[in-house]
Amino acid sequence: MTAVFAVPNEDGTMSEVKAELDKRFATHDEVLAFLDKCKGSTFTVAGIVKKPMKRTPAPPFTTSTLQQEAARKLGFTVSQTMMVAQHLYENGRITYMRTDSVNLSSLCINSSKAEITSLWGEEYSKPRQYHTHSKGAQEAHEAIRPTYMDATSIDGTQQEKRLYDLIWKRTAASQMADAQIEKTTVTIRLSDADEQFVANGEVVKFDGFLKVYRESSDDEADGQEDTSHTLPPMTEGEQLQRSEITATQRFSQGPVRYTEASLVRKLEELGIGRPSTYAPTISTIQQREYVQKGDKKGEERQYTVDTLKGNAITNRTKTEMAGNEKGKLLPTDIGIVVNDFLMKYFPAIMDYNFTAKVEQQFDTIAEGKAQWTAMLENFYKKFEPTVEKTMNTREEHKAGERELGTEPATGRPVFVKIGRFGPVVQIGKAEDKEKPRFAQLPADKSMETITLDEALELFRLPRTLGEYEGTPVVIGSGRFGPYVMHDKKYVSLPKTENPLTVTLDTAIELIRNKRQQETQRHIKTFEDEPKLEVMNGRYGPYLAYDGKNYRLPKAMHDKAAELTLEECMNVINNSKKK
Repeated sequence: MTAVFAVPNEDGTMSEVKAELDKRFATHDEVLAFLDKCKGSTFTVAGIVKKPMKRTPAPPFTTSTLQQEAARKLGFTVSQTMMVAQHLYENGRITYMRTDSVNLSSLCINSSKAEITSLWGEEYSKPRQYHTHSKGAQEAHEAIRPTYMDATSIDGTQQEKRLYDLIWKRTAASQMADAQIEKTTVTIRLSDADEQFVANGEVVKFDGFLKVYRESSDDEADGQEDTSHTLPPMTEGEQLQRSEITATQRFSQGPVRYTEASLVRKLEELGIGRPSTYAPTISTIQQREYVQKGDKKGEERQYTVDTLKGNAITNRTKTEMAGNEKGKLLPTDIGIVVNDFLMKYFPAIMDYNFTAKVEQQFDTIAEGKAQWTAMLENFYKKFEPTVEKTMNTREEHKAGERELGTEPATGRPVFVKIGRFGPVVQIGKAEDKEKPRFAQLPADKSMETITLDEALELFRLPRTLGEYEGTPVVIGSGRFGPYVMHDKKYVSLPKTENPLTVTLDTAIELIRNKRQQETQRHIKTFEDEPKLEVMNGRYGPYLAYDGKNYRLPKAMHDKAAELTLEECMNVINNSKKK
């Protein structure tokens, strides 16, 4: 519950103070009873506490923190961050980018001090040496930092410039003074109730490292705003004028799904992997389609808002989308099935502690305190029998397979399972006289939740929507998902469209868009050489000749449509010589 109070200023104007009630109510009746008390209450400033605080800069980047911060601030994937950092390292711009150390060399600390003093003054400089506290850190390299701190910017691609700027600012901030902040807490007492409103405000007295850098958090990435603000002058005992009090219904939330950045942090917390393995691990689970990065649409939910303004209490019902998630790692049906299988047959291997323990054993081997052969022998003594036992296990249903019921017309069983190209619905069994029928599971359906009726609907495909230009327009489903077929040409159906409900008009629009894209791809053809064509690709114009592609020099890009046959053949012949 929040309240807005009006506070008079010295110049006669009014300022607003927003405050939160120090209690939450469980029922709507309790809310209405409290608002009714507030109608006749006076609101008095019961206490003002001013407390000096300081904020300390974060340490310079490790691999893990660079991946997390680049994801939050720049929108980079973990793999993208490592690729760009690799280029910066190869070009001598930054130190080695695979490290779990936060240590900086004395050279960097001294050069940072000189640069900070030069740019902002001596009061902003505070040399610091950081120490790594994470369990199992190898500290084989320095923290990730610019090679030369006096290079505040670099030449390069836009991505390289942005990542370098992030690294430079984080390194500089780590060697700067604390930010000095005054936090003010104002307690507002009600005359007719025991509850109190509390207003918080902050004033930055000295910005210190905040002049250069503010660390992000996952809360910011999920759209949660910083609610701290400055407060107008108030005195203890002062009566405040109530503008309005608003009570908003809120619901408890389950744990949010991982982003790439938060998954990296969790891997580090659990001691799973090393700086060099975070990016490959996250890339691999996406490449194998165990998870996919995407958005999850929430469910529409109603909530109530009660507002006291003057002496009138108004009640409104609002609608929100609960559980909306963007850019999260979502488990796929294949991923769920694989995970369930491994958890059932290999629980010891799937235990987080197992991976962390193996990492510790690797460290012991690296230190020369243990033999690697003994470690592997001990592992295989337990692992090999488990594999043999699992291989010989025969189950009535394969992993992930779920029977939904029977097809009314034939009485044949209907079930979902993992097929060669992903989740499918199957009618009938392989041993039946009549061959089984298959339908690809759409992206918006899950093996765990699909019903029999929804599964049977999928067998309505292929279906003919109508005609366009005298040729049938057909919706079908194949290895790569649903598609539109027209005149022996195929157009993929977007994930936002349901193949069972898509209209003819939408299908025609997709066909036209595909044709337009194809037209834009073909820049020029040559009557004297039908095998040659000037094409427009993802990275600009290129030549297609006799089944092979040839890159055009950048100088020719702007005049690609005017190129002669002789000029094109010269490019091809020169490429062949190389």
